[in-house]
Amino acid sequence: MRFLSFTVTTLCVALMVSPALAKDKKHDKPMDKEAMMELWKQLGTPGEPHKQFAALAGSWTTSTKEWMEPGKPAMESTGSAEMKMLLDGRFLYQELNGQMMGQPFNGIGIDAYDNMTKKYMTAWMDSMGTGIFMMEGTASPDGKTITLRGSHPEPGGGKMSHRAIWKLIDDNTQQFDMYGAHHGQKETKMMEITYTRKP
Repeated sequence: MRFLSFTVTTLCVALMVSPALAKDKKHDKPMDKEAMMELWKQLGTPGEPHKQFAALAGSWTTSTKEWMEPGKPAMESTGSAEMKMLLDGRFLYQELNGQMMGQPFNGIGIDAYDNMTKKYMTAWMDSMGTGIFMMEGTASPDGKTITLRGSHPEPGGGKMSHRAIWKLIDDNTQQFDMYGAHHGQKETKMMEITYTRKP
């Protein structure tokens, strides 16, 4: 209900403000309310990227490799993930349960494709922190490889930048690779998660 109220309020404000802003632009005709409503409707309608998300809904087993230091053997673990669509097919929700650095690990993610910005976005939160990690990016022409980028502050100061490669291999297999660089240093592979759909 809060989401609906926020959306309606935003739309109303946009309808009032957008034509006024359009008048201030030289050579631009103001957009009438009906056209603005139609544009908002189009931008709010799930498209092909959202259909691709919907195909990922279901139960998955996960196989994770983590590299604590470059050149050292990876720590391996298994887990599970549940994925489902939210808000009438607009967002992909994931719950992941497994191990991280030898400890129980639980995470929640929400993936989106913003029709307005033409970008993929992900919000991630888990049992190892109290913040929400955000990334955004684009996909390959076939939509099967999504590249996301983000950064977060480190406890000792500075920032760590991340690059994630999300590969939708087939209907039953996906892979998520995470790379990171401390304080602008050389990027290294930190994690690899292979998702296999449960029978």
